[in-house]
Amino acid sequence: MTDSPTPGQCDCGAIAGPLGMCVDYYHGILAEEQADPQMYRWHAPVVCAYLLQHPSMAHEKYLDGQFRQLQLLVDKGLDALLRVAAHQVARNKHGAQPSYDMAPFAAYAPLPPGGSPGHFRASFCELPFRDGSFVSDGHLAYGRRIEIIAEATVESWRSLQS
Repeated sequence: MTDSPTPGQCDCGAIAGPLGMCVDYYHGILAEEQADPQMYRWHAPVVCAYLLQHPSMAHEKYLDGQFRQLQLLVDKGLDALLRVAAHQVARNKHGAQPSYDMAPFAAYAPLPPGGSPGHFRASFCELPFRDGSFVSDGHLAYGRRIEIIAEATVESWRSLQS
């Protein structure tokens, strides 16, 4: 994937922020969203963007689906992504063979081969953390920051297709 980062630099190319490396921000978000349903709406984009920016932490077989999910988010927004997720859950509850229905993602480009882009214009290390929270200035602002990270992730991976 990418070369080992230099000290103080994350493997996605970001410089450590006040909380540390991207993984520290990621774990902080995951912990905080457990008690905040509005923040939890952004769980899937957070996970997908983090793993696509840090593919060494991911299972390679899922990266294509995660890339397509972020493309859907960028194209149609969070509500559309949440509807697809609800469809997946309902489909598996009603006796269908447990599997992931990729039909909603067919219009989106597959993950480019050849490894991670290694640099993203927006990363987790840049997220503001004030008053012990990632949403201290509101859920809309937090959601917009996650959208920007998702957009930057898709943009960098698409650059490999050129």
